[in-house]
Amino acid sequence: MRYRRFYLLSSVIALTAIWAFHSKQSPDRKNEQPNILVVLCDDLGYNDVGFNGSKDIPTPALDKLAKNGTIFSSAYVAHPFCGPSRTSLMTGRYAHKIGAQFNLPPNSETIGEGVPLSETFISTVLQKSGYKTGIIGKWHLGAIQKYHPNNRGFDEFYGFLGGGHNYHPEQFKAAYKKQKEKGTEVIFEYLLPLEHNGKEVDETEYLTDAFSREAVRFINNTAQKKNPFFLYLSYNAPHTPLEGKKEDLEKFMHIKDEKRRNYAAMVYAVDRGVDQITKALEANGQLENTLIIFLSDNGGRTDAGANNFPLRESKGSTCEGGYRVPMFFHWPGKVPAGETFNFPVSTLDFYPTFAALAKANVPKGKLLDGKNIWEDFLHKTNSHENQNIYVLRHREGYTDVGIRNNEWKALKTNQNNWKLYNLNKDIGENQDLSHENPELLKSMVKEGEKWSRSHSQPRWFHDEQTGIEWLTAQMPHFDQTFRID
Repeated sequence: MRYRRFYLLSSVIALTAIWAFHSKQSPDRKNEQPNILVVLCDDLGYNDVGFNGSKDIPTPALDKLAKNGTIFSSAYVAHPFCGPSRTSLMTGRYAHKIGAQFNLPPNSETIGEGVPLSETFISTVLQKSGYKTGIIGKWHLGAIQKYHPNNRGFDEFYGFLGGGHNYHPEQFKAAYKKQKEKGTEVIFEYLLPLEHNGKEVDETEYLTDAFSREAVRFINNTAQKKNPFFLYLSYNAPHTPLEGKKEDLEKFMHIKDEKRRNYAAMVYAVDRGVDQITKALEANGQLENTLIIFLSDNGGRTDAGANNFPLRESKGSTCEGGYRVPMFFHWPGKVPAGETFNFPVSTLDFYPTFAALAKANVPKGKLLDGKNIWEDFLHKTNSHENQNIYVLRHREGYTDVGIRNNEWKALKTNQNNWKLYNLNKDIGENQDLSHENPELLKSMVKEGEKWSRSHSQPRWFHDEQTGIEWLTAQMPHFDQTFRID
């Protein structure tokens, strides 16, 4: 009897220990390391989502997440073009500092270039910290094997390697087949087959719907594992070509402008996909522990249907419309609901912020240009108080620059003199205050000139002619760029 009581007591202790071990390992780990989902659109306008004021493009799924989260009114990407912008998101560095300040050219496999391997991507940092990592959609950071997503910290990749793609499979597959039969050696990347982890796939769905489907698949698969996930859902919508889905176009027949109608349909398809993804997170019990970030990679193209109101200009510009983007954070119980964060933040901040939330180790010696904004965000304080947020875009023989510091913006465009704006009072950059604040402008431009000394020569150009012009003009001429007349 004594032995039986001892056996029963030992069994209870053992079972209790096992229960304690498993309860500690699974739920606590999830709480310590949140899922991170970045939903990135391509060329989405500042005013083209309901939560930022759109009247003609309904985005109910995005609006619901934004309403239950925090909207960022002053969110910036680090470059007004997609390739360098995405480079900065992945590396935590201004693309100019690592020679990636231009878009990779179409079919970049022909030049064999990509974001330097010396840069550890945030995906690698999270992967090494136990995350299941995935990218779905557009890559645009290098098309040959050593720059492939699966070699840059992503367990899963479904999408395309270049800078863009056509949307209707029946169209791009037929065009690809025709080029293949003709013996064309380099077929335009917008027509190439999609791939899954390096293997071609026969996609049959409208591209945006296909990427949403794959995001749901990734979420469902990772729900069966104990590991948290990092998913980079990189839509190419609403980037050109403007190819809305027939069913979506029918919802926007009241929009007379054909470009705007197609554009609206493409944004609507993204919203539909986000709704499916949100429902998958809910069904798997993961919504409560998932930080969702939604944004665009740069400003919208107003010549291709986008609306950046009330911002000035569009994609490619160092005015606000080129790189200030719609963005929100959503995380139930962790991100304040129904609020707007008005202080400036940058996608350069994602890398250190994600690493901190994941309790991940950033490699020793890894240089970062952003900062962990999480505590300042929660306390509604400015992480970049009295610090500059830069944007710089090279043009033919000259350079455009924007420098934001608190409410102030120093701006140089089209070889005009430097100007100064108070963005809190003048978001449209209409009233130049440089004559009233000459010393402030001088100080900001001087700091910009100092920052430019950290830049590297471009490793590639988006086309051959730009490279020739760069060499002929002996660019970058920063001595002229940062001169105040």
